[in-house]
Amino acid sequence: MTSTFLPTATRAAVAAFVLSLTGCSLLDTTSDDALQYQAGARKVPTLVIPPDLSGIAPDGRYQTQSGSVSAAALKQQQAASQAAAGAPAAISPIAQGDWRLERQGQARWLVSPRSPESLWPQLRQFWLDLGFTLEVEDQTTGVIQTNWAENRAKLPNNFIRQTIGGLIDTLSDTGERDRYRMRIERTAQGGTEVYVTHHGLQEVYREAQVQGQTGDTTWTVRPRDPQMEAEVLTRMLVRLGGVPLQAGAPTSPARVPEVVVPARARTLANQETATVQVDDTLERTWRRLGLALDRGGFTVEERQRSNAVYTVRYIDPKEAAKTERGFWARLFSSEAENTPIVGHYRIQIGAEGERVSRVRILTPQGAPDNSANAQRIATLLADELK
Repeated sequence: MTSTFLPTATRAAVAAFVLSLTGCSLLDTTSDDALQYQAGARKVPTLVIPPDLSGIAPDGRYQTQSGSVSAAALKQQQAASQAAAGAPAAISPIAQGDWRLERQGQARWLVSPRSPESLWPQLRQFWLDLGFTLEVEDQTTGVIQTNWAENRAKLPNNFIRQTIGGLIDTLSDTGERDRYRMRIERTAQGGTEVYVTHHGLQEVYREAQVQGQTGDTTWTVRPRDPQMEAEVLTRMLVRLGGVPLQAGAPTSPARVPEVVVPARARTLANQETATVQVDDTLERTWRRLGLALDRGGFTVEERQRSNAVYTVRYIDPKEAAKTERGFWARLFSSEAENTPIVGHYRIQIGAEGERVSRVRILTPQGAPDNSANAQRIATLLADELK
């Protein structure tokens, strides 16, 4: 990923200037709103959508109401109505309208009885209203992926920023970028499940390789943030659940009771094909495998839920090395750095009992694959599914 943000030296000079004005007497505070991507969107270049991905034209008939999405607004309304009835206030929403938020381990997702086709325009508009541009929007596969954007809510909200905020906001930078990937699936009843995965970058200093030269900065992967995923899902629940919203109100992620203890997973040796055993039902393994593929950088080309099969491919390894080294470093051992995994694979889930499933790595034609690459994929998925 090519950086178009302010050089570190410039930001350092600004920081020194601000410190000279503020001294040590002013305490920083952060914004009440946990997500502020609209302001940072002006600093992030729009990336070109790959030619093999179809764009969806906006349809005004399905656009949702404007304004900031806030779970706190729902919380306040619930507290007021329940106080009038003498009932205790809810901590935060688990269901709203015909939507509900479910959880299994650290995985959270939204469920609605409405069809994916009817929800797609509203979900698309949700991301645009958050301040993102969309790099990928493929209604056929049910995937939306945002651009890399800066969350300006993480900037300190001190006296100097409040006084000369325009100048400071132009020159300041959090040193972090976020990107989200949303995947929707049709349920057996014709409804919709919505999954959101967070990816993060952070700017780090890199020492000069040649003596006498100055170092520079580079963008590296930082761990995904489950709280950011929960924040987005909560806002989506409130937004699409039809609750009147108050602009600018803060949001807090919904506290959802955990459905079950997270399942354990392990690779199996001496199998015909690379295999992962998961101590969970086929239905739950399907959901968790889909999230594992999203987080691992796989591109899901096709999902056959009735047969429990994912058809996947990989992004360009050279591009992945630029922006997602954390994933590739885990996927390849040091000896395999020059032999990247490329091509297509089928990943099939089969039930081995009421609460045991097996995930098999297959060739695109469905034949067993016990190659070193397939074994490395199995190891990665087992780690994600634990």
